[in-house]
Amino acid sequence: MPISSQRLTEGGRHTRTSQVIQQVIMGQQSSKGVRAHMETAAKTGALVLSDRKLTELPDLSALNKVLRTLDLSTNRLRELPSSVCDLSSLRHLNLNANRIETFPDEIGRLTKLESISVVSNLLISLPVSMSQLKHLKSVILSDNKITEFPIMLCGLAQLDVVDLSGNQITSVPDGIETLQAVEVNLNMNQISTISPSLAACPRLKTLRLEENCLVISSIPEELLLESQVSLLCVDGNLFKMKEFEEIPAYSKYMERYTAVKKKIF
Repeated sequence: MPISSQRLTEGGRHTRTSQVIQQVIMGQQSSKGVRAHMETAAKTGALVLSDRKLTELPDLSALNKVLRTLDLSTNRLRELPSSVCDLSSLRHLNLNANRIETFPDEIGRLTKLESISVVSNLLISLPVSMSQLKHLKSVILSDNKITEFPIMLCGLAQLDVVDLSGNQITSVPDGIETLQAVEVNLNMNQISTISPSLAACPRLKTLRLEENCLVISSIPEELLLESQVSLLCVDGNLFKMKEFEEIPAYSKYMERYTAVKKKIF
């Protein structure tokens, strides 16, 4: 082999070896960093492991009774391990920007959970067991692949905010009248039908339905006449806003809208 070719080969091997060593070092540093965060979390009750390229979780069993906040955002997780559902004191869970497709059925065991955020993942549906999360106040599931409204969230008495924007939901179904949320965001879905039962939601004040597939006849009259909704956002659907404003029941909705504005200002 010519000397120049031999040097090139040896140089390539040296570069690859250096890369492997660097990866090992980075892995060790990352592992040490995770351990350090877990030791701190045992004292503070908050564990932040965001943006660490994690594909699986470390053993969190030592934190089962003390962890209240868990931030796993911006990683490469494809599932939420059922072991997370053993964190009996967990109140806030952030899984934004991962690759999660489903939740384990055991998620219903997180009975103290108050907020869950799973923005920009690959969720298709939610387990029925989420109906057991009686302390849940905020559910943020925007930019996923959910195709049906998660009816299991109805009946959760402390629920304030549900954000399902940027999914693939096609309808708001019957049986939704027990939803307790104050604000529901369904922007940028594929909704073409809305059940009149939505008007019976007792606490619903803000309803966002922008950029869907609604025609003017899809807006239930009950939603304008009988509901508590004082902010109804419907821009970007298959009708002009002038058509919406010409619905006979629109004036009743505007009474609520104006009354709320006066209270604010």
